[in-house]
Amino acid sequence: MKINWQSGWVGGAQQILIPVSNNQGEWKEDLEKIANQLGLSMGAALHDFKAEVGETLVLYGQQGKVFLLGLGSSGSFPDFLKAARLFSARQKNKLSATLDIYLEQCTLDPAQQLSCIEALVNGLYLGTYDAGKYKTTESDLHPLACAEASLTFYLPADFDQTAVAKAVERGRVVAETQLAVFDLINAPGNKKYPAQLATFAQAAGERGNFSVRVLEKAQLETEGFHALLAVNQGSPEPPVCVVMEYVPSQPALGTIGLVGKGVTFDTGGISIKPSASMHHMKSDMSGAAAVFGTIEVAARLNLPFHLIGIAPATENSVDAASLKPGDVIESYNGKTIEVTDTDAEGRLILADALSYLVRNYKVDTIVDLATLTGSAARILGTHAACFFANDDALADALAQAGDASGERMWRLPLWDVYKDELKSDVADLRNFSGKPAAGAISAAKFLEVFIEAHPSWAHLDIAGVAYGDSEFLPHKTASAFGVRLLVEWLLAKMEA
Repeated sequence: MKINWQSGWVGGAQQILIPVSNNQGEWKEDLEKIANQLGLSMGAALHDFKAEVGETLVLYGQQGKVFLLGLGSSGSFPDFLKAARLFSARQKNKLSATLDIYLEQCTLDPAQQLSCIEALVNGLYLGTYDAGKYKTTESDLHPLACAEASLTFYLPADFDQTAVAKAVERGRVVAETQLAVFDLINAPGNKKYPAQLATFAQAAGERGNFSVRVLEKAQLETEGFHALLAVNQGSPEPPVCVVMEYVPSQPALGTIGLVGKGVTFDTGGISIKPSASMHHMKSDMSGAAAVFGTIEVAARLNLPFHLIGIAPATENSVDAASLKPGDVIESYNGKTIEVTDTDAEGRLILADALSYLVRNYKVDTIVDLATLTGSAARILGTHAACFFANDDALADALAQAGDASGERMWRLPLWDVYKDELKSDVADLRNFSGKPAAGAISAAKFLEVFIEAHPSWAHLDIAGVAYGDSEFLPHKTASAFGVRLLVEWLLAKMEA
């Protein structure tokens, strides 16, 4: 998609999008001024249009087809993004490949206008997504996904062109990465083996010019990834651990370790899951996908952070060789683990990855992401992720980034009283408490053992938000949760 911007309206467009915020009392009068400038008669239509988030009104005038798009009253990026994506997804059949976006008389302040520009680019891209990758009958290509597609922003005369360019580039790069992540997460288990996660990461490394190493089974055995290998015992597909490293071209503001769970399909193992929703377990590698996406975006935007990404990847399958409930296994850092539930496998592979990170790299901060527990989904549903942190400043910064990006989180405690639930009679600890309550917390306490007292760590349990129902599509789909959140966090760190 080609994206241009200029000052002043020149006319001649066949399709115009006018984003409208109702955060000022006289917004309808302002809209009438725009209508006069564009030679558009709105008339009684304005009585029906409330400019609520995602609300669309189609009008026809001298300039052709005009879309009014409601942005709501909050002036926030999440609302702008939602409105843009809804518009792109729902107006597909009314759009052409060329769209002019009129912001010259926008009532938003300059900072909000930049946020709106980035959100419009991001959302219009995301609204083109089609999950039918494996269908034999091709659906009509979204007009804005065509090779000739173009957007042109018409802006106030005094607008900062450099700032606009940065906003457009962020919107484009994040969206392109999210679209790739959608495809990866939505791919079925027979099209997405651990080795293919490694291939995806390598392609991301080529796009972002960062290094990717793949530790294959023989090297995992040599290195001592005992827990990852144990989870993999029942699968014919060998495990891998993907190690990514992005070194910025300018002096780094810090070194950050990102760890993501990469279970490409999770049957639950011997502790097998119910069949009704098991097919959705193709999404159990969403944490790894978020790490891939975050590092790619950071690299393509040349953000000033040294990033290390670790993504252990395996299937959790059922076989005569599968890990059994009650087995005692070793881990990368030497701790022995009693496996009381083979469906609590994500924390096992993350244990090895976290230990590998802290023992082989010196990082200032660790953030891990995983679709780890059904408990997290039961606590907060599909509107927010649970997260844990042993560093209050890190927790506050991540929560603020979540609010700013729309990928919201709520912090839960890491109190030591929950450690007792992991005590084992036969090993150093067990992987599952067996209790029906506080499952997300006990899982976090398990992971805490393997950060080896690192002082700045956060664990994001994204089980309820990484994959599910969507207002943008008629079926369950990936959300790419974590990519924009972590990018927003990094951008805020640059300004701190």
